[in-house]
Amino acid sequence: MKITVQTQVHAHIDDVWHFYTDPDAIKAWNAASGDWHTPKATSDLRVGGNFCYRMEAKDGSAGFDFAGTFTEIVEPLRLEYQFADRHVRVEFSDTLEGVQVKVTFDAETEHSPEQQQQGWQAILDNFKQYVEAHILA
Repeated sequence: MKITVQTQVHAHIDDVWHFYTDPDAIKAWNAASGDWHTPKATSDLRVGGNFCYRMEAKDGSAGFDFAGTFTEIVEPLRLEYQFADRHVRVEFSDTLEGVQVKVTFDAETEHSPEQQQQGWQAILDNFKQYVEAHILA
């Protein structure tokens, strides 16, 4: 099963791409809620390159490495990667209002599709807020 989340970011596509792929930026926006964060992020942004984003509860009670391998990169339009046995496709499309970011991913079986969609959407919403705050600053 595939799940899609999306948002509209009011910024130039090159800035959106940069903030989506830069490890320092990822540490700032990659969390589904305020009680989680990403204290460490590494990325070798090339086909066959690996990434690892350490996601942790701020109280230290839980954490995991979100890690995988880039399988396709078409800067600044598309990014695809594998993690575990799952595939993710991120598309960046110029529109009159800015850039539409659409993330389509393979669902897992531990959480309901609704929970997964809500979590990934929350992260994407954080991304939008982060980019727009930095572009307008």
